[in-house]
Amino acid sequence: MLHYSFMQNAFMISLLIAVLCPIIGIFLVLKRYSMIGDTLAHASLAGVSVGLMLHTNPILSAFLLTSIFGVIIEFLRDNFKKYAELILVIILSLSVGIAITIISTGQAHANVDSFLFGSVLTVTRGDFYTVLGLSAVSLITISGLYHQLVFITFDEEGAKIAGLRSKVINYIFSILVAATISVTIRIVGILVMSSLIALPVATALQLNKGFKSTLLYAILFSLVDIIAGIVISYWINAAPGGVTALISVFCLVCTILIKRGSAFI
Repeated sequence: MLHYSFMQNAFMISLLIAVLCPIIGIFLVLKRYSMIGDTLAHASLAGVSVGLMLHTNPILSAFLLTSIFGVIIEFLRDNFKKYAELILVIILSLSVGIAITIISTGQAHANVDSFLFGSVLTVTRGDFYTVLGLSAVSLITISGLYHQLVFITFDEEGAKIAGLRSKVINYIFSILVAATISVTIRIVGILVMSSLIALPVATALQLNKGFKSTLLYAILFSLVDIIAGIVISYWINAAPGGVTALISVFCLVCTILIKRGSAFI
């Protein structure tokens, strides 16, 4: 299996995103913003469509447009404090409308199925270098803002009182979410992107550990999910996104059952 170059590229990218997604996901889940990840995942379809229409790298175009949508979401939070879910509906409608319009008019000069469902067959070495660059920038930024992000995640109002520029950090974090989504869609696919961001974190939370331990377990579960998803999808000739999502749910259910079973012992 690994003697194919596209499988080598897929595995290398998978290792990167298996680490990056839970790191971003744990902040989204704890802030109860996991649906923002899902919204931006669907919004990235507009970026892919624009990239295919302009004959540019669809991963980079997805990153740029998803970053814009992420910044808009953060900006609109002040205008819809009581109805935050409306922001997601607005962004989802705008981005999906752009994508459907471009695709339906035939301006996207390629098949978008590989981005919707994920595909290891279309992964190139150029994709790997793009993912490597965006992942490196994201991880370095998160490392530099780690303590501020933790503070804001658990007590945003307290962070403001303490003098942290929480608004600026939230804008930066929105762009990091966009980067994470854009580097992941080629392997996992847009439709199940949120599973890799939220489900490993949800599984790790069942262990009732501290923040750092939960993060490490989330990365471990993410590695299991995506590597098993790629291997199984290769052998059964299925889209890796769907298989990865099923494995993520399976791991979560197994962890819950084991936890409840141990409670009765």
